[in-house]
Amino acid sequence: MAGRTHLQHALPCTFGYKCAVYLSSIQRHEERLAEIKTRCLLVQFGGAAGTLASLGQDDTGLRVREQLGLELGLKNPPITWHVARDNVSEILNFLALVGGTLGKIALDLMIMSSNEFDEVSEPFVPHRGASSTMPQKRNPISSEVILAASKMLRAKASLGLDAMVTDFERASGPWHLEWVAIPDAFVTAVGALHQTNFALGGLVIKVESMERNLHSTKGLIAGEAVMMALAPHVGRQQAHDVVYEACKSTIERDCSLVETLGESEVLTGVFTRDQLSKLCDPLYYMGASQLMVDAVLRRE
Repeated sequence: MAGRTHLQHALPCTFGYKCAVYLSSIQRHEERLAEIKTRCLLVQFGGAAGTLASLGQDDTGLRVREQLGLELGLKNPPITWHVARDNVSEILNFLALVGGTLGKIALDLMIMSSNEFDEVSEPFVPHRGASSTMPQKRNPISSEVILAASKMLRAKASLGLDAMVTDFERASGPWHLEWVAIPDAFVTAVGALHQTNFALGGLVIKVESMERNLHSTKGLIAGEAVMMALAPHVGRQQAHDVVYEACKSTIERDCSLVETLGESEVLTGVFTRDQLSKLCDPLYYMGASQLMVDAVLRRE
C-alpha cells in the first residue's frame, strides 16, 4: 500500500508494517505499565503534615505504614508523599499516552475509510453509523469516539500536572483536580480500549483498494527509488534534479513515470527500459519494512 506523508504518497509500505508500528507503541505501553505498578502505586499514611508524629518519636509510624502497604499490596515509600503528586500525574499521563496511540490508530482508520481511499472499514453492524437522511452512510463511529477520548485523556493529564503544584505540607485545593481527573481518565481510557477492540477485531481490509491507490500516481511513488539507483552513476544532486524534472513532467502530462524517464538521455544512458520499469514498481522498494515487522512480532 502507499505510505503517506503530509497526506500525500511518499514511499510504498505494507499494511502489516503500518499495524506493526501501532503494535510497537502498545508494547512500550505494556512496559510502562509494569514500571508504573512498582513506581507509582504507593501507600499513603502520614498524618496531618506527613510526619507520623502521633505514633511517637521512634520508627513505630514507619513500621505501621510498611504493614499497611503489605496489606494493601502497595509499595512503601521512604517518606510521606501527601504533596508530591508526581506519581498520580504519571498515571494520568500514562493513560494519555495510551489514548494518544489509540487516537493515532483511529485517525488513520477514519481517513483510510473515506470513500476516496476506501482501504479499510469498521465492522459492519446494521444501522450503526447510519444517517437519518443518507441511507448510504457507514460512518466510522468507533474511530470517532476513540479520537474524542484521546483528546479528553490529554486534558485529564494536564489537570494532573496542574495538581502537582501544591502549597506547603497539605494542599489547600489543587489536589481536588485529581478527584475529577482520575476517575474520568480511567473510565475514558476503558471506553477507548473497548471501542478499539471492536474496530480492530472485525476491521475490513480492502486489499484491492490499497493496490489501486498504490498505483494511482502511475509510478511517482517510486521516485526516490529511481533517484537512489541513478545517484552512483551521476552523483546525488544531479540524480535528484533529473528525477525531479521527470516527476514534474509526469504530473503535468498525466502520464506514467516510466514513460517520462524513458525520454531522459541521462537515464536511458544508464538503464534499459526493463530496468526503469522495475525501478518504478513500488513492490521492489520496501526497504527493511518486513524485517522490522518480524522484529516487532518476535517481542509478542
